[in-house]
Amino acid sequence: MESFEQLVEQYIPMIHKIIHSLNIYKNKEEFYQLGLIALWEASKRYDPKKGKLASYVYMYIKGYLLMELKKINKNSERSFYPKEEFWGAIEDHSSCCPFEKETLLSYCTNLTPNQTKWAIYTALYGLSAREIADMEKVSISAVKSWRTGAREKIKGLVME
Repeated sequence: MESFEQLVEQYIPMIHKIIHSLNIYKNKEEFYQLGLIALWEASKRYDPKKGKLASYVYMYIKGYLLMELKKINKNSERSFYPKEEFWGAIEDHSSCCPFEKETLLSYCTNLTPNQTKWAIYTALYGLSAREIADMEKVSISAVKSWRTGAREKIKGLVME
């Protein structure tokens, strides 16, 4: 069999033709390299008893590139990369209600300092009992007792 360098020289036009026939216009160099890899694998797997080398190489390279296109397409369907304009269009919701904390604190006048912490962390920041416990370095049950007391006091204040 010929050396691989000779095969490359002989089949470069075929690789470019396959790339063109598959309408690959992005990452042409990458697909050209993949075509060379496929040529290498085809030259190693070729069995002269089963047919001509040229037809085997053509089908092998085309199949290899199609498989790579499927992988890329599948990956792009699973991933979403928004354009730069997307990040500029996101609204900052923290500034839409500047008096939100003051309103919340008006309901917390009868609460203990820990119950007030629970109300602020939960209502403004959406933290769970575990996250609050980690931040305040207390047990989860302590945070839950803050929650219970705060709920009762706020409910009583709202009902009046």
